[in-house]
Amino acid sequence: MLVLHHLENSRSQRIAWALEVIGVEYEVKTYLRTPDNLAPDTLKRIHPLGHAPVLQDGEITIAESGAILEFLADEYDPERRLKPEDKKSLRDYRYWLHFAEGSFMPLLVMMLLFRKIPKQPMPFFVRPVAKSICNRVVSSFIEPRLRDVLSLIEDHLTQNNWFAGDKLSAADMQMSFPIFAMSASMPLEGYPHIERWLVAVRKDAAYQRAVVQVGEFKVF
Repeated sequence: MLVLHHLENSRSQRIAWALEVIGVEYEVKTYLRTPDNLAPDTLKRIHPLGHAPVLQDGEITIAESGAILEFLADEYDPERRLKPEDKKSLRDYRYWLHFAEGSFMPLLVMMLLFRKIPKQPMPFFVRPVAKSICNRVVSSFIEPRLRDVLSLIEDHLTQNNWFAGDKLSAADMQMSFPIFAMSASMPLEGYPHIERWLVAVRKDAAYQRAVVQVGEFKVF
């Protein structure tokens, strides 16, 4: 049986969603974060970096969401529910599968870090300076680039129901984490097609089953 190692409030939700879509039997092992919001040592015994998600298939252990989704598409999805076949949809699938972690998530992580820095212990006279610098980085560097990212996504979803065309694919699952994180961080009223996509995701029966298994996205 496949085993999904899930760290609370991590990126494991999209793997559970994929597993529910293809209908394969799996077990979830959930790990709670430490008071410092880190992975516990028990998860590091599964993967040395303590990252989640991690998927075990017998003797095979796979980390990184994109690699796991590709593995599931290749090994457990004969009906091609995760990966499209036609060339254009396949190009889009590959692009967004890599875009999520390559272009989108680094900006979100940077924003999270710069918002946290002023809240860390420091001399009282340093805090206003740290807060001013961090706010400037967020407003002048991170947020403009995130708006560019959202505009790119909005334009694509204006022309496509899902990220790889007219059908749900693993590209949507990979993109779901940063978009849910983004929607919790800043309003998306100016991006109606992203909002439409979010509604469609939440209505998907397989997504709803995945939420029962590992919980809803609660980040940032």
